Amino acid sequence: MNTPNVEAVKLDELNCWRIRHGQAELLVAQQGAQILSYQLAGRPPLIWLNDEAVFKTGKSIRAGVPVCWPWFGNLARNPQSVQSMRVSHEPAAAHGLVRAMDWELGGIEAEGDSLKIEFLLPYPEGGLPGWPHQVDLKLSIRLDEQLHIHLTSHNQGAENVTISQALHSYFAVSDVRNVHVEGLDGLDYIETLDDWKTVTQSGDLRFTGETDRIYLNTPATLSIVDPAWERRIALTSSGSRSAVIWNPWIERAAAFSDMANDGWQRMLCIETANVMGDVVSLAPGASHTLGVSIASKPL
Repeated sequence: MNTPNVEAVKLDELNCWRIRHGQAELLVAQQGAQILSYQLAGRPPLIWLNDEAVFKTGKSIRAGVPVCWPWFGNLARNPQSVQSMRVSHEPAAAHGLVRAMDWELGGIEAEGDSLKIEFLLPYPEGGLPGWPHQVDLKLSIRLDEQLHIHLTSHNQGAENVTISQALHSYFAVSDVRNVHVEGLDGLDYIETLDDWKTVTQSGDLRFTGETDRIYLNTPATLSIVDPAWERRIALTSSGSRSAVIWNPWIERAAAFSDMANDGWQRMLCIETANVMGDVVSLAPGASHTLGVSIASKPL
């Protein structure tokens, strides 16, 4: 059995852990229970650590795998069942309430040849700000030959709760202009950059400009094919029938203070999600787990 190497590190204001297990190295922040980077020894990273990311208390981090919960994106674009869960008249933060909160490290332990890391976010008294519901969150990370991420929502309250959510994964690529995504052919998607029209995908997805699409009724496995790095990143999801694919391209990236002007070339977001008609309704006592397993395979 491999003994994990766990090192506490501080990135500017944020407490983080660098975890090495077998061939894998993982960097994870306490804030947001956010994976910041993941790679295998001697290979390019799989999860993208943005060189210009800002590590400030209470500020969401543009890198790694942010947890978007209990709503995804702009709350006003969510189904009414998700919007109605919020009771505040203040503007709603994009991507929910938990990615800039400190989670509790539940433990780091070996399980056979794998390593499990667990973060917990028990609901605070009265729920989250403007969101008065009793839902516990647990983020489980497992390292073996793959990276497995699972987000479990457990409704401890007496009323139904409806959420949208995503594991907003930034994948490292050699150059987004030269990669493509397999597994989308024939799927309907919402083109958010063209009045939220519904369009049908034809063939593999390639990137020639800003991309922000919500794919519906997605299969369990999608793949990023990267010929320059001679690899395929296979993403196998569970508890999800939707995926968001995003790249800001030139103009949007230039407007971000926390991304290099050419940073868009080195990343591609494929977000394992429950959005639009794929939202989650939790009865009292019910749980739901959203998950993704990430594997690097040679071409």
